[in-house]
Amino acid sequence: MLAVIDVQPTFMPGGELPVPGGDEIVPLINHLLRDRFTVAFATQDWHPRGHLSFASAHPGARPFDIATLPYGPQVLWPDHAIQGTPNAALHPGLDRDRLQMILRKGSNPAIDSYSAFTENDHKTSTGLAGWLHARGIRRVFLCGLATDFCVAWSAEDAITNGFEAVILEDACRGIASPGEGGRDSLTVARRRLAARGIALRQTAELG
Repeated sequence: MLAVIDVQPTFMPGGELPVPGGDEIVPLINHLLRDRFTVAFATQDWHPRGHLSFASAHPGARPFDIATLPYGPQVLWPDHAIQGTPNAALHPGLDRDRLQMILRKGSNPAIDSYSAFTENDHKTSTGLAGWLHARGIRRVFLCGLATDFCVAWSAEDAITNGFEAVILEDACRGIASPGEGGRDSLTVARRRLAARGIALRQTAELG
């Protein structure tokens, strides 16, 4: 099963929270959808205006500040993926014929949701695990945006929910924002994924 994570204009050059090179992966993902996978699903970040994860919802805060919310530390993002806006839609060039389901996440105004499986409180399920188990899926291949946030968290939660997880790294792009101790978020995510035994592969390795 191919998981297409947050391939939306809001995360691409010209969007509200652009991931460098985010638009470059669309043709490769279409190749995967057409020629490598018979079943797939997509996720879609889908925030109401005034979402608690937005810096604009916190007086005096700036984008990329860290706030302590009831469920723990939260990066405060620029307003993005606003429900019903063109930039929150799936990229218009994405081939949707093989998508069996589109999962919208981040709709709860008080909780952010990076992972396709669980919201950021680490308690609230999106229902994806049950949907996959009901279809007999054992392994999830992930692509999309961004490697170091929604893709990585989704891969980790896939493992937690009993699936194998493989990230197709060339079909992803990362934010690589500054992190603790001078380490960027992409480096931190790769180390975290390696510790969980999550493979990072290239699409050419699929054969």
